[in-house]
Amino acid sequence: MTRSRPSSVIVIGAGFAGLAAALRLSQAGAQVTVLDQLERPGGKAALGWPDFSSGPTVVTMPNIFRGLYQRLNLPEPLLTPARPTTTYHYAGKLAGRTFAPEALEVAGSLDSTLAQLSRREARQYTRLLELSRRMYRDAAPTFIFGPPPGKLKLARYALTKGGRAAPWAKLSQLVQSGPLLTPFWLRFATYLGANPYKAPAVLHNVAWVELGLGVWHLGEGESGGLGALAQRLAEQAGAAGVRFEYGVTVKHLIRSGSRIMGVHTDQGAFSAERWVSAVDRSLTARWLGQPSDKSPRGVSGFALQLRLEGDLGRAHHLFFPAEYRQEWRDIASGQLPGDPALYLHLDGNRAFVLVNAPPDPRAVADSYAYGAALLGTLQARYGEKYGPLPITSWLPIDPALYALTGERGALYGQAPHGLTGSLRPGWTHPGARNLVQVGGTVHPGGGVPLSLLSGWNGAGQLFGLPYDDLGGQANGPVGATR
Repeated sequence: MTRSRPSSVIVIGAGFAGLAAALRLSQAGAQVTVLDQLERPGGKAALGWPDFSSGPTVVTMPNIFRGLYQRLNLPEPLLTPARPTTTYHYAGKLAGRTFAPEALEVAGSLDSTLAQLSRREARQYTRLLELSRRMYRDAAPTFIFGPPPGKLKLARYALTKGGRAAPWAKLSQLVQSGPLLTPFWLRFATYLGANPYKAPAVLHNVAWVELGLGVWHLGEGESGGLGALAQRLAEQAGAAGVRFEYGVTVKHLIRSGSRIMGVHTDQGAFSAERWVSAVDRSLTARWLGQPSDKSPRGVSGFALQLRLEGDLGRAHHLFFPAEYRQEWRDIASGQLPGDPALYLHLDGNRAFVLVNAPPDPRAVADSYAYGAALLGTLQARYGEKYGPLPITSWLPIDPALYALTGERGALYGQAPHGLTGSLRPGWTHPGARNLVQVGGTVHPGGGVPLSLLSGWNGAGQLFGLPYDDLGGQANGPVGATR
Protein backbone atom coordinates (compact mmCIF):
# COMPACT_ATOMS: atom_id res chain seq x y z
CA MET A 1 0.00 0.00 0.00
CA THR A 2 3.07 2.26 -0.07
CA ARG A 3 3.18 2.27 -3.87
CA SER A 4 2.38 5.49 -5.66
CA ARG A 5 -0.60 3.92 -7.42
CA PRO A 6 -3.32 2.71 -5.00
CA SER A 7 -4.48 -0.88 -5.34
CA SER A 8 -7.83 -1.22 -7.10
CA VAL A 9 -10.55 -3.32 -5.46
CA ILE A 10 -14.05 -4.18 -6.63
CA VAL A 11 -16.65 -5.07 -4.01
CA ILE A 12 -19.64 -6.98 -5.35
CA GLY A 13 -22.70 -6.27 -3.24
CA ALA A 14 -23.76 -3.13 -1.35
CA GLY A 15 -25.37 -4.83 1.62
CA PHE A 16 -23.99 -4.23 5.10
CA ALA A 17 -21.01 -6.54 4.60
CA GLY A 18 -20.13 -4.88 1.29
CA LEU A 19 -20.44 -1.41 2.80
CA ALA A 20 -18.19 -2.34 5.73
CA ALA A 21 -15.67 -3.85 3.32
CA ALA A 22 -15.64 -0.75 1.13
CA LEU A 23 -15.18 1.53 4.12
CA ARG A 24 -12.24 -0.42 5.52
CA LEU A 25 -10.55 -0.73 2.13
CA SER A 26 -10.89 2.98 1.46
CA GLN A 27 -9.31 3.68 4.86
CA ALA A 28 -6.42 1.42 3.81
CA GLY A 29 -5.84 3.59 0.73
CA ALA A 30 -7.38 1.33 -1.90
CA GLN A 31 -9.31 2.59 -4.92
CA VAL A 32 -12.71 0.97 -4.36
CA THR A 33 -15.69 0.40 -6.68
CA VAL A 34 -18.90 -1.23 -5.42
CA LEU A 35 -21.23 -3.04 -7.83
CA ASP A 36 -24.82 -3.93 -6.96
CA GLN A 37 -27.78 -5.04 -9.03
CA LEU A 38 -30.25 -3.09 -6.88
CA GLU A 39 -30.72 0.66 -7.19
CA ARG A 40 -29.68 1.55 -3.64
CA PRO A 41 -27.52 0.14 -0.83
CA GLY A 42 -28.69 -2.20 1.91
CA GLY A 43 -29.11 -5.66 0.36
CA LYS A 44 -32.30 -7.20 1.75
CA ALA A 45 -33.05 -3.90 3.49
CA ALA A 46 -33.23 -2.21 0.06
CA LEU A 47 -36.07 -4.31 -1.34
CA GLY A 48 -39.55 -2.89 -1.78
CA TRP A 49 -40.57 0.73 -1.33
CA PRO A 50 -37.67 3.22 -1.49
CA ASP A 51 -38.40 4.82 1.89
CA PHE A 52 -38.83 1.51 3.73
CA SER A 53 -36.43 -1.05 5.15
CA SER A 54 -37.41 -4.60 4.25
CA GLY A 55 -34.65 -6.22 6.26
CA PRO A 56 -34.14 -6.32 10.04
CA THR A 57 -36.11 -3.79 12.07
CA VAL A 58 -33.94 -3.53 15.19
CA VAL A 59 -30.30 -4.17 16.08
CA THR A 60 -28.45 -6.32 18.59
CA MET A 61 -24.79 -6.24 19.68
CA PRO A 62 -24.83 -2.45 19.98
CA ASN A 63 -21.09 -2.13 20.62
CA ILE A 64 -20.36 -3.28 17.07
CA PHE A 65 -22.28 -0.29 15.73
CA ARG A 66 -20.57 2.04 18.18
CA GLY A 67 -17.19 0.61 17.22
CA LEU A 68 -17.84 1.00 13.51
CA TYR A 69 -18.85 4.63 13.97
CA GLN A 70 -15.68 5.25 15.99
CA ARG A 71 -13.49 3.74 13.26
CA LEU A 72 -15.19 6.04 10.75
CA ASN A 73 -14.84 9.12 12.99
CA LEU A 74 -18.61 9.56 13.07
CA PRO A 75 -20.65 10.78 16.06
CA GLU A 76 -21.77 7.87 18.22
CA PRO A 77 -25.06 6.42 16.96
CA LEU A 78 -28.15 7.04 19.06
CA LEU A 79 -29.22 3.62 20.31
CA THR A 80 -32.42 3.41 22.32
CA PRO A 81 -33.47 0.14 23.98
CA ALA A 82 -36.64 -1.54 22.72
CA ARG A 83 -38.88 -1.95 25.78
CA PRO A 84 -40.68 -4.24 25.77
CA THR A 85 -38.42 -6.18 23.45
CA THR A 86 -41.28 -8.22 21.99
CA THR A 87 -44.78 -9.21 23.02
CA TYR A 88 -45.45 -12.87 22.24
CA HIS A 89 -49.09 -13.78 21.59
CA TYR A 90 -50.48 -17.33 21.65
CA ALA A 91 -53.46 -18.69 19.75
CA GLY A 92 -56.31 -19.91 21.93
CA LYS A 93 -56.09 -21.47 25.37
CA LEU A 94 -52.77 -23.25 25.87
CA ALA A 95 -53.21 -26.85 26.94
CA GLY A 96 -51.87 -27.51 30.41
CA ARG A 97 -51.69 -23.83 31.35
CA THR A 98 -53.89 -22.91 34.27
CA PHE A 99 -53.87 -19.11 34.29
CA ALA A 100 -53.87 -16.08 32.00
CA PRO A 101 -52.45 -14.14 30.25
CA GLU A 102 -52.06 -15.94 26.94
CA ALA A 103 -49.29 -13.52 26.00
CA LEU A 104 -45.76 -12.99 27.24
CA GLU A 105 -44.31 -9.49 27.27
CA VAL A 106 -40.53 -9.68 27.46
CA ALA A 107 -40.16 -6.43 29.27
CA GLY A 108 -37.72 -4.17 31.10
CA SER A 109 -36.27 -6.63 33.59
CA LEU A 110 -36.02 -10.32 34.30
CA ASP A 111 -38.31 -9.93 37.31
CA SER A 112 -41.08 -8.36 35.23
CA THR A 113 -40.83 -11.19 32.71
CA LEU A 114 -40.86 -13.89 35.40
CA ALA A 115 -43.87 -12.26 37.11
CA GLN A 116 -46.01 -13.27 34.11
CA LEU A 117 -45.10 -16.95 34.45
CA SER A 118 -46.14 -19.77 36.74
CA ARG A 119 -43.61 -20.86 39.34
CA ARG A 120 -42.59 -23.85 37.24
CA GLU A 121 -42.32 -21.76 34.06
CA ALA A 122 -40.23 -19.15 35.89
CA ARG A 123 -37.76 -21.86 36.95
CA GLN A 124 -37.58 -23.16 33.37
CA TYR A 125 -37.13 -19.67 31.93
CA THR A 126 -34.32 -18.85 34.38
CA ARG A 127 -32.59 -22.17 33.69
CA LEU A 128 -32.74 -21.83 29.91
CA LEU A 129 -31.71 -18.17 30.00
CA GLU A 130 -28.60 -19.06 32.02
CA LEU A 131 -27.86 -21.94 29.65
CA SER A 132 -28.05 -19.64 26.63
CA ARG A 133 -25.72 -17.16 28.37
CA ARG A 134 -23.14 -19.87 29.04
CA MET A 135 -23.36 -21.24 25.50
CA TYR A 136 -22.90 -17.76 24.04
CA ARG A 137 -19.93 -16.93 26.29
CA ASP A 138 -18.31 -20.27 25.42
CA ALA A 139 -18.83 -19.94 21.66
CA ALA A 140 -18.31 -16.22 20.99
CA PRO A 141 -14.46 -16.09 21.05
CA THR A 142 -14.23 -18.93 18.51
CA PHE A 143 -17.25 -18.44 16.29
CA ILE A 144 -17.95 -14.68 16.38
CA PHE A 145 -15.05 -12.52 17.53
CA GLY A 146 -12.12 -13.79 15.56
CA PRO A 147 -11.10 -14.94 12.07
CA PRO A 148 -12.66 -18.12 10.66
CA PRO A 149 -11.49 -20.89 13.02
CA GLY A 150 -9.10 -23.55 11.74
CA LYS A 151 -9.01 -27.18 12.81
CA LEU A 152 -6.85 -26.50 15.88
CA LYS A 153 -9.14 -23.80 17.21
CA LEU A 154 -12.22 -25.92 16.56
CA ALA A 155 -10.62 -28.87 18.34
CA ARG A 156 -9.75 -26.69 21.33
CA TYR A 157 -13.35 -25.49 21.58
CA ALA A 158 -14.69 -29.04 21.24
CA LEU A 159 -12.39 -30.38 23.97
CA THR A 160 -12.79 -27.55 26.47
CA LYS A 161 -16.32 -26.21 25.97
CA GLY A 162 -18.12 -28.17 23.28
CA GLY A 163 -19.51 -30.70 25.72
CA ARG A 164 -21.48 -27.96 27.49
CA ALA A 165 -23.32 -27.17 24.22
CA ALA A 166 -25.26 -30.47 24.19
CA PRO A 167 -23.56 -31.53 20.92
CA TRP A 168 -25.67 -34.62 20.33
CA ALA A 169 -29.02 -33.03 21.09
CA LYS A 170 -31.51 -31.13 18.98
CA LEU A 171 -32.66 -27.69 20.03
CA SER A 172 -36.25 -28.93 20.27
CA GLN A 173 -35.14 -31.48 22.90
CA LEU A 174 -33.06 -29.00 24.85
CA VAL A 175 -35.74 -26.32 25.28
CA GLN A 176 -38.80 -28.44 26.09
CA SER A 177 -40.43 -26.31 28.77
CA GLY A 178 -44.20 -26.39 28.31
CA PRO A 179 -46.69 -24.96 25.80
CA LEU A 180 -45.88 -21.31 26.51
CA LEU A 181 -42.08 -21.36 26.61
CA THR A 182 -41.10 -24.11 24.15
CA PRO A 183 -42.05 -22.14 20.99
CA PHE A 184 -40.61 -18.99 22.60
CA TRP A 185 -37.14 -20.59 22.87
CA LEU A 186 -37.38 -22.37 19.51
CA ARG A 187 -38.04 -19.09 17.71
CA PHE A 188 -34.50 -17.75 18.15
CA ALA A 189 -32.98 -20.39 15.84
CA THR A 190 -35.00 -18.96 12.95
CA TYR A 191 -32.85 -15.82 13.16
CA LEU A 192 -30.14 -17.90 11.46
CA GLY A 193 -32.53 -19.40 8.92
CA ALA A 194 -32.94 -22.70 10.76
CA ASN A 195 -35.93 -24.97 11.01
CA PRO A 196 -36.02 -25.05 14.84
CA TYR A 197 -37.06 -28.70 14.85
CA LYS A 198 -33.93 -29.64 12.87
CA ALA A 199 -31.53 -27.17 14.50
CA PRO A 200 -28.71 -28.36 16.78
CA ALA A 201 -28.92 -27.52 20.46
CA VAL A 202 -25.93 -25.15 20.23
CA LEU A 203 -28.15 -22.58 18.46
CA HIS A 204 -29.73 -21.94 21.85
CA ASN A 205 -26.88 -19.44 22.33
CA VAL A 206 -28.66 -17.07 19.90
CA ALA A 207 -31.29 -16.38 22.56
CA TRP A 208 -28.72 -14.63 24.77
CA VAL A 209 -27.90 -12.12 22.03
CA GLU A 210 -31.44 -10.77 22.30
CA LEU A 211 -32.38 -11.53 25.90
CA GLY A 212 -29.00 -10.75 27.44
CA LEU A 213 -27.38 -8.14 25.23
CA GLY A 214 -30.65 -6.39 24.45
CA VAL A 215 -32.55 -5.14 21.43
CA TRP A 216 -32.09 -1.59 20.23
CA HIS A 217 -33.54 0.97 17.86
CA LEU A 218 -31.13 3.05 15.82
CA GLY A 219 -32.06 6.66 16.49
CA GLU A 220 -35.21 7.94 18.08
CA GLY A 221 -38.16 8.66 15.84
CA GLU A 222 -36.05 8.18 12.70
CA SER A 223 -37.72 6.69 9.64
CA GLY A 224 -36.27 4.17 7.28
CA GLY A 225 -34.77 1.81 9.87
CA LEU A 226 -31.68 -0.06 8.80
CA GLY A 227 -32.27 0.96 5.20
CA ALA A 228 -31.49 4.52 6.31
CA LEU A 229 -28.34 3.26 8.05
CA ALA A 230 -27.19 1.64 4.82
CA GLN A 231 -27.71 4.91 3.01
CA ARG A 232 -25.65 6.78 5.61
CA LEU A 233 -22.79 4.27 5.35
CA ALA A 234 -22.86 4.51 1.54
CA GLU A 235 -22.70 8.30 1.75
CA GLN A 236 -19.74 8.04 4.11
CA ALA A 237 -18.01 5.68 1.70
CA GLY A 238 -18.75 7.98 -1.22
CA ALA A 239 -17.24 10.92 0.65
CA ALA A 240 -14.10 8.79 1.14
CA GLY A 241 -13.82 8.24 -2.63
CA VAL A 242 -15.65 4.92 -3.05
CA ARG A 243 -17.50 4.71 -6.38
CA PHE A 244 -20.89 3.00 -6.49
CA GLU A 245 -22.34 1.42 -9.62
CA TYR A 246 -25.98 0.43 -9.08
CA GLY A 247 -28.22 -1.56 -11.44
CA VAL A 248 -25.30 -3.81 -12.43
CA THR A 249 -25.97 -7.55 -12.72
CA VAL A 250 -22.91 -9.81 -12.57
CA LYS A 251 -22.76 -12.61 -15.15
CA HIS A 252 -19.45 -14.28 -14.31
CA LEU A 253 -15.95 -13.66 -13.01
CA ILE A 254 -12.96 -13.82 -15.36
CA ARG A 255 -10.00 -15.85 -14.13
CA SER A 256 -6.42 -16.24 -15.22
CA GLY A 257 -5.02 -19.18 -13.34
CA SER A 258 -5.82 -18.61 -9.68
CA ARG A 259 -6.40 -14.87 -10.01
CA ILE A 260 -9.58 -12.94 -10.76
CA MET A 261 -8.90 -10.44 -13.52
CA GLY A 262 -12.33 -9.01 -14.25
CA VAL A 263 -16.07 -9.44 -14.18
CA HIS A 264 -18.63 -9.56 -16.97
CA THR A 265 -21.88 -7.73 -16.22
CA ASP A 266 -24.93 -6.56 -18.11
CA GLN A 267 -23.29 -3.11 -18.07
CA GLY A 268 -19.97 -4.26 -19.57
CA ALA A 269 -16.74 -5.50 -18.03
CA PHE A 270 -14.93 -4.23 -14.91
CA SER A 271 -11.37 -5.01 -13.88
CA ALA A 272 -9.46 -4.72 -10.61
CA GLU A 273 -6.43 -6.14 -8.82
CA ARG A 274 -8.34 -7.49 -5.82
CA TRP A 275 -11.91 -8.52 -5.17
CA VAL A 276 -14.49 -8.79 -2.42
CA SER A 277 -17.70 -10.74 -2.96
CA ALA A 278 -20.33 -9.63 -0.45
CA VAL A 279 -23.18 -11.69 -1.90
CA ASP A 280 -24.40 -15.21 -1.20
CA ARG A 281 -21.40 -17.56 -1.32
CA SER A 282 -23.25 -19.91 -3.68
CA LEU A 283 -23.66 -17.09 -6.21
CA THR A 284 -19.93 -16.38 -6.09
CA ALA A 285 -19.15 -20.05 -6.67
CA ARG A 286 -21.43 -20.05 -9.70
CA TRP A 287 -19.67 -16.97 -11.14
CA LEU A 288 -16.35 -18.80 -10.66
CA GLY A 289 -17.65 -21.82 -12.56
CA GLN A 290 -17.46 -24.04 -9.49
CA PRO A 291 -19.92 -26.88 -8.78
CA SER A 292 -23.25 -25.84 -7.33
CA ASP A 293 -23.70 -26.06 -3.58
CA LYS A 294 -26.16 -28.91 -3.03
CA SER A 295 -26.54 -28.39 0.72
CA PRO A 296 -30.05 -27.51 1.93
CA ARG A 297 -30.82 -23.81 2.13
CA GLY A 298 -32.13 -22.07 5.21
CA VAL A 299 -35.57 -20.52 5.18
CA SER A 300 -36.70 -17.66 3.01
CA GLY A 301 -39.28 -15.10 4.00
CA PHE A 302 -42.51 -13.50 2.89
CA ALA A 303 -42.85 -9.89 4.04
CA LEU A 304 -45.38 -7.10 3.88
CA GLN A 305 -44.58 -3.41 4.01
CA LEU A 306 -47.53 -1.45 5.39
CA ARG A 307 -48.38 2.23 5.41
CA LEU A 308 -50.63 3.23 8.30
CA GLU A 309 -52.92 6.12 9.07
CA GLY A 310 -51.63 7.87 12.18
CA ASP A 311 -48.66 7.18 14.45
CA LEU A 312 -48.80 3.84 16.30
CA GLY A 313 -45.41 4.26 17.98
CA ARG A 314 -42.74 1.59 18.08
CA ALA A 315 -43.60 -1.96 19.12
CA HIS A 316 -42.79 -5.55 18.22
CA HIS A 317 -45.24 -8.44 18.30
CA LEU A 318 -44.94 -12.14 17.52
CA PHE A 319 -48.18 -14.05 16.96
CA PHE A 320 -47.67 -17.80 17.30
CA PRO A 321 -49.98 -20.17 15.36
CA ALA A 322 -52.13 -22.78 17.04
CA GLU A 323 -49.56 -25.46 16.12
CA TYR A 324 -46.04 -24.15 15.63
CA ARG A 325 -44.64 -27.50 14.46
CA GLN A 326 -47.11 -27.62 11.55
CA GLU A 327 -45.64 -24.42 10.13
CA TRP A 328 -42.28 -26.17 9.81
CA ARG A 329 -43.82 -29.31 8.33
CA ASP A 330 -45.30 -27.11 5.60
CA ILE A 331 -41.99 -25.36 4.91
CA ALA A 332 -40.04 -28.64 4.88
CA SER A 333 -42.45 -29.93 2.21
CA GLY A 334 -41.85 -26.81 0.10
CA GLN A 335 -45.23 -25.23 0.83
CA LEU A 336 -46.12 -21.83 2.21
CA PRO A 337 -47.34 -22.29 5.80
CA GLY A 338 -51.09 -22.02 6.06
CA ASP A 339 -50.94 -20.74 9.64
CA PRO A 340 -47.48 -19.22 10.21
CA ALA A 341 -45.99 -17.27 13.09
CA LEU A 342 -46.47 -13.58 12.27
CA TYR A 343 -43.82 -11.02 13.24
CA LEU A 344 -45.10 -7.45 13.32
CA HIS A 345 -42.89 -4.37 13.71
CA LEU A 346 -44.66 -1.04 14.20
CA ASP A 347 -42.70 2.13 13.52
CA GLY A 348 -44.86 5.25 13.58
CA ASN A 349 -46.99 5.31 10.45
CA ARG A 350 -45.32 2.25 8.97
CA ALA A 351 -45.24 -1.44 9.75
CA PHE A 352 -43.32 -4.51 8.61
CA VAL A 353 -44.73 -8.04 8.71
CA LEU A 354 -42.57 -11.14 8.19
CA VAL A 355 -43.32 -14.88 8.06
CA ASN A 356 -41.09 -17.82 7.24
CA ALA A 357 -41.26 -19.35 3.78
CA PRO A 358 -39.56 -22.15 1.85
CA PRO A 359 -36.35 -21.24 -0.02
CA ASP A 360 -37.95 -21.43 -3.44
CA PRO A 361 -38.62 -18.44 -5.73
CA ARG A 362 -41.60 -20.34 -7.16
CA ALA A 363 -43.20 -21.01 -3.76
CA VAL A 364 -45.71 -18.16 -4.06
CA ALA A 365 -48.10 -18.37 -6.98
CA ASP A 366 -49.91 -15.12 -6.13
CA SER A 367 -48.11 -12.81 -3.69
CA TYR A 368 -51.05 -10.46 -3.30
CA ALA A 369 -53.49 -13.27 -2.54
CA TYR A 370 -51.19 -14.79 0.10
CA GLY A 371 -50.46 -11.33 1.49
CA ALA A 372 -54.17 -10.56 1.78
CA ALA A 373 -54.71 -13.83 3.67
CA LEU A 374 -51.89 -12.98 6.08
CA LEU A 375 -53.36 -9.53 6.65
CA GLY A 376 -56.71 -11.10 7.47
CA THR A 377 -55.07 -13.31 10.10
CA LEU A 378 -53.02 -10.40 11.44
CA GLN A 379 -56.03 -8.10 11.75
CA ALA A 380 -57.96 -10.76 13.61
CA ARG A 381 -55.13 -11.51 16.05
CA TYR A 382 -53.92 -7.93 16.56
CA GLY A 383 -57.43 -6.54 16.70
CA GLU A 384 -58.41 -8.79 19.63
CA LYS A 385 -56.33 -6.63 21.95
CA TYR A 386 -55.43 -3.42 20.15
CA GLY A 387 -58.14 -2.79 17.55
CA PRO A 388 -57.67 -2.98 13.77
CA LEU A 389 -54.49 -1.79 12.13
CA PRO A 390 -55.31 1.34 10.06
CA ILE A 391 -53.64 0.14 6.85
CA THR A 392 -53.77 2.54 3.89
CA SER A 393 -51.54 0.58 1.46
CA TRP A 394 -49.27 -2.44 1.44
CA LEU A 395 -46.62 -4.18 -0.68
CA PRO A 396 -45.58 -7.87 -0.61
CA ILE A 397 -41.97 -9.09 -0.76
CA ASP A 398 -41.82 -12.77 -1.66
CA PRO A 399 -39.04 -15.41 -1.97
CA ALA A 400 -38.61 -14.54 -5.66
CA LEU A 401 -37.66 -10.99 -4.64
CA TYR A 402 -35.41 -12.23 -1.83
CA ALA A 403 -33.70 -14.40 -4.47
CA LEU A 404 -32.12 -11.17 -5.77
CA THR A 405 -29.97 -11.17 -2.62
CA GLY A 406 -29.66 -14.88 -1.80
CA GLU A 407 -29.53 -18.27 -3.54
CA ARG A 408 -33.12 -19.49 -4.02
CA GLY A 409 -34.32 -16.70 -1.76
CA ALA A 410 -32.69 -18.14 1.38
CA LEU A 411 -32.07 -15.33 3.84
CA TYR A 412 -28.88 -16.74 5.39
CA GLY A 413 -27.49 -19.33 2.99
CA GLN A 414 -26.92 -22.91 4.06
CA ALA A 415 -29.39 -24.36 6.58
CA PRO A 416 -27.71 -24.52 10.02
CA HIS A 417 -28.86 -28.06 10.77
CA GLY A 418 -27.00 -31.05 12.17
CA LEU A 419 -23.96 -31.25 14.44
CA THR A 420 -21.70 -29.13 12.22
CA GLY A 421 -24.39 -27.36 10.22
CA SER A 422 -24.07 -24.13 12.15
CA LEU A 423 -20.42 -23.74 11.08
CA ARG A 424 -20.10 -21.04 8.41
CA PRO A 425 -17.54 -21.24 5.58
CA GLY A 426 -14.46 -19.02 5.76
CA TRP A 427 -13.51 -15.98 3.69
CA THR A 428 -11.80 -17.70 0.78
CA HIS A 429 -12.78 -19.56 -2.37
CA PRO A 430 -10.61 -22.29 -3.88
CA GLY A 431 -8.82 -21.14 -7.01
CA ALA A 432 -9.35 -17.41 -6.37
CA ARG A 433 -6.47 -16.17 -4.26
CA ASN A 434 -7.09 -12.43 -4.79
CA LEU A 435 -10.77 -12.66 -3.74
CA VAL A 436 -12.36 -12.78 -0.30
CA GLN A 437 -15.93 -13.79 0.44
CA VAL A 438 -17.83 -11.90 3.13
CA GLY A 439 -21.43 -11.52 4.27
CA GLY A 440 -24.18 -13.37 6.07
CA THR A 441 -23.57 -16.73 4.37
CA VAL A 442 -19.99 -17.04 5.67
CA HIS A 443 -18.15 -16.51 8.97
CA PRO A 444 -19.32 -15.37 11.46
CA GLY A 445 -22.91 -15.63 10.17
CA GLY A 446 -26.11 -13.80 9.36
CA GLY A 447 -27.62 -10.62 10.75
CA VAL A 448 -26.42 -7.04 10.45
CA PRO A 449 -23.84 -6.99 13.29
CA LEU A 450 -22.15 -10.19 12.11
CA SER A 451 -22.27 -9.06 8.47
CA LEU A 452 -20.49 -5.85 9.46
CA LEU A 453 -17.80 -7.89 11.25
CA SER A 454 -17.45 -10.17 8.24
CA GLY A 455 -17.12 -7.36 5.72
CA TRP A 456 -14.76 -5.26 7.86
CA ASN A 457 -12.37 -8.11 8.61
CA GLY A 458 -12.68 -10.21 5.47
CA ALA A 459 -11.78 -7.18 3.38
CA GLY A 460 -8.94 -6.34 5.77
CA GLN A 461 -7.48 -9.78 5.07
CA LEU A 462 -6.81 -8.70 1.46
CA PHE A 463 -4.11 -6.34 2.76
CA GLY A 464 -3.01 -8.23 5.86
CA LEU A 465 -4.77 -5.83 8.24
CA PRO A 466 -5.20 -7.05 11.83
CA TYR A 467 -8.48 -8.54 12.97
CA ASP A 468 -10.72 -5.91 14.61
CA ASP A 469 -13.78 -6.98 16.58
CA LEU A 470 -15.14 -3.38 16.47
CA GLY A 471 -15.47 -3.50 20.24
CA GLY A 472 -18.03 -6.29 20.04
CA GLN A 473 -16.40 -8.47 22.69
CA ALA A 474 -17.13 -5.72 25.19
CA ASN A 475 -20.87 -6.38 24.74
CA GLY A 476 -21.93 -7.26 28.25
CA PRO A 477 -25.25 -8.27 29.78
CA VAL A 478 -26.69 -4.78 29.46
CA GLY A 479 -29.94 -5.61 27.68
CA ALA A 480 -33.40 -4.61 28.72
CA THR A 481 -34.43 -8.22 29.46
CA ARG A 482 -31.65 -9.60 31.63
